[in-house]
Amino acid sequence: MALFTDGPTLSIEDLQGYDTQLLEVATIERIDVTRKLALAHDELAMQLTSLLRKVTPGWTGVVPATDRLVMTPPLKQWHAFCALEMVYRDAYHSQLNDRYAARRKEYHELAAMARARIFQDGLGMVSDPIPQAQAPSVLPMPGSLPDGTYYVGMSWTNSAGEEGECSNPCPITIAGSSIAVRHGDRPLNATGWHVYMGNGPQEMVRQNDAVLDLGVAWTVTGMASDGLPAGAGQVPEYVQEIVRLIERG
Repeated sequence: MALFTDGPTLSIEDLQGYDTQLLEVATIERIDVTRKLALAHDELAMQLTSLLRKVTPGWTGVVPATDRLVMTPPLKQWHAFCALEMVYRDAYHSQLNDRYAARRKEYHELAAMARARIFQDGLGMVSDPIPQAQAPSVLPMPGSLPDGTYYVGMSWTNSAGEEGECSNPCPITIAGSSIAVRHGDRPLNATGWHVYMGNGPQEMVRQNDAVLDLGVAWTVTGMASDGLPAGAGQVPEYVQEIVRLIERG
């Protein structure tokens, strides 16, 4: 799973799973849904930052903060409903259409329910967060890979072998050559990295067997097709309870 601080992890297609009329409404009312996803993420960040500041370290001894927060399915749902509420709020203000007002109210209530459920169940956290990698540098070099376009990504690992989310794919087209892959600036806690490659953005699989050393380029000698799929990020190590912090009355 991605870290919360990796940025918005939802797509317009994810929102369409909740609201099949989303694109039609967004087109008619000229609403930038991608921007709403970013604004909803910012709104959640402010709420969560304020909340976690009130939490004292538990048995882990780790001070909780949003950079340790994992984007779990319940948190993604809260994000989705917040973004949809923003879309229909703009749509209503544009046309003062009662149908839009009803949808806005519905998603406001769903967002509140998702928020309450997260506060009840707690937040998934990690003690050594490893962020999503930036796309690697890919360059042609002498070799004999089949001609064509390849998509290359990478991820960081920490000292415990935990893996951050894979980078966005970087395309490269070659003819009569191979590919050299280099990582960019690394997080301070990164101890290694993995390379992923495939014939399409959704087909990337791991190419290296062992974790790669930092600062060393990796050369594609032949594309593996049976490796692990691109890393989706860390899973929560523990749950940060926050229900006791909710003010009553």
